[in-house]
Amino acid sequence: MAVGGMIGGGIFSTLGVVISVAGEWAWLSFLIGGVIAFATGQSYAALTVELDEPGGSYAFLRSLGLRRSAQVAAWVLIFGYTLTVAVYAFTFGAYLSHALEGPIWLAPLAAVASIVILAGVNLMGATEATMLELVAVWGKLAILLGLAGIGLWQWNPQMLVAESAEPSFLGAIVGTGVVFMAYEGFQLLSYDYHEMRDAQRTISRAMPLAIGATVAVYVLVALGTPMLTGAQALIDHKEVALAEAGRNALGDFGFYAVTVAAVFSTASAINATVFATARLASLAGDDGQLPAFFALRNKERVPWVGTLIISGAAAVLAVIGGIEGLVEAGSLVFLLVFALVNAIALQRGTGRALVSWVGLIGSVAGALVLLLYLLGVV
Repeated sequence: MAVGGMIGGGIFSTLGVVISVAGEWAWLSFLIGGVIAFATGQSYAALTVELDEPGGSYAFLRSLGLRRSAQVAAWVLIFGYTLTVAVYAFTFGAYLSHALEGPIWLAPLAAVASIVILAGVNLMGATEATMLELVAVWGKLAILLGLAGIGLWQWNPQMLVAESAEPSFLGAIVGTGVVFMAYEGFQLLSYDYHEMRDAQRTISRAMPLAIGATVAVYVLVALGTPMLTGAQALIDHKEVALAEAGRNALGDFGFYAVTVAAVFSTASAINATVFATARLASLAGDDGQLPAFFALRNKERVPWVGTLIISGAAAVLAVIGGIEGLVEAGSLVFLLVFALVNAIALQRGTGRALVSWVGLIGSVAGALVLLLYLLGVV
């Protein structure tokens, strides 16, 4: 679930966007973002194990007696996760439509269809949702690492340079903020806590392992795929950048292999995010912090109202939103949430203080840089 939540839409949705900002330093943007995510994962895991209950930042605030803040956090998180589902669905539609060379309406139709189908999978229960993750995650990892390996075998640093991007270390920092939504996903495990076997051991190991694996994949793909097409081509085709890299690597087979990976990958991300967000909304509904209908569950113990509301809102955003705006808005939300979680870990003295400080400073800095970028200052 954690790897599916991150890689699911992360690299497929954001590679072209971050290269347009950071140029040849895009790999560094992913690496810096990974350090922030890794530190924040330590805070999430330690706090969840200490409280021994699900809920993520919502539960952490509630444990401090800050019920009004917890209520605000619940709404912000649901909004942020709905944005990410919209990004994943937008990417799903873009890759599928591009592969089929369909009419302009096919992409938004496919985006909405992906959400509808995966909402149905979620309504069937946790077992079906988890099995989908197993198949999708292993498949996309194999294809992404294969693509990166072919590119790195043809190493040529000049291919990292994009005509429309001015590479600089500042650009890499800005890229970290812009692309940070690519690391949203590992914290979904904190909402599924009661649905794990040996939850304390599982979450303590799963979060750092998932983040570490994701960082490695992102950096390798950010370095390897420009070798296949050139960085500028990835910017020009940013909605379907990796499919074009696959075509250059292995012809039509590579193009369709990457498209299949993108479709399954974004589907797994939609699945994982809806699965966890509906459970967060249900928890807050049970507490009286959200409307009571969010707590309603079907015979499979699935919070069906939350699943339908989150899915419906995401479908609308996927149709009316653009990829860059959705990615940037999602990144800002999660940088602020991650800063909050690291601050709570420090306040409670939970986990390793130095690591939480890295997560806090990195998240705040990333949010500030992203705000300045959105305002046109940097």
